[in-house]
Amino acid sequence: MVNSALNWGLFQNFFRREVEGRYFGTITGLAWALVHPVLLLLVYQFVFTTMFRAVDIVGTSFITFLAVALWPWLATQEAIQKATTSIPTYGGLIRKVAFPHEIVVYSSVAATLFIHFVGYVIVLIALRAMGKPLTLIGLVTAIPIWLVLGIAVAGIGLALSSLHVYVRDVEHVLSPVLMMLMYLTPILYPLTVVPSGLRRWVELNPFTWVAGRLRSALMDGNFAPQSSDLFALLVAIALFLGGRWMFLRLSPHFEDFV
Repeated sequence: MVNSALNWGLFQNFFRREVEGRYFGTITGLAWALVHPVLLLLVYQFVFTTMFRAVDIVGTSFITFLAVALWPWLATQEAIQKATTSIPTYGGLIRKVAFPHEIVVYSSVAATLFIHFVGYVIVLIALRAMGKPLTLIGLVTAIPIWLVLGIAVAGIGLALSSLHVYVRDVEHVLSPVLMMLMYLTPILYPLTVVPSGLRRWVELNPFTWVAGRLRSALMDGNFAPQSSDLFALLVAIALFLGGRWMFLRLSPHFEDFV
């Protein structure tokens, strides 16, 4: 019980430090966390609606279709990247103080997803105020979807952060891999345009479930639990347990490499 309380206190301190350092430590930090995704939304909106006639493909407001799925992806991408480099970032503290190192990863992921979720809600409210087809009550469904996403991202972050301590090239390989994954995920396009022979493989991507469920809840008003929800949760838990196992196996030697 005492250890749990201490660990929770450590998590809160690291979480606060992450939020304040990244988003409130600079003049543009918090604003850029909101502006950057909005700029990307506007660029994709212009390119896909002006040049590719995307409205004919999605059959609804393209910027709404895009915002509902792109923002969580950007949050996921940043959370994974920040988690991957989180251990060396706190290298000095890790060498001097004995504490559960995984708390650093959890706080990094939680801070990133929290700030992005706040931005996500703000943008969705703004789009609804502009008359875009959105059902804001769907945010009640979006919260557990983001929580499942957080479990999966934490697991991936644990695995990559522990590997990055020993292989620093992980950080450089990660960016192009995440970019490729974005284009292989139905974020900029609906799943229905994927050829039937490839669709099964695209559906294996966990984020395909995230994008589909968020669009179903926020755009179609479908709040009912689906059979895929339990499977997605189990996949997220498996990713978390696998990542944590790897982290705990490698973490005893972090002090020698950070």
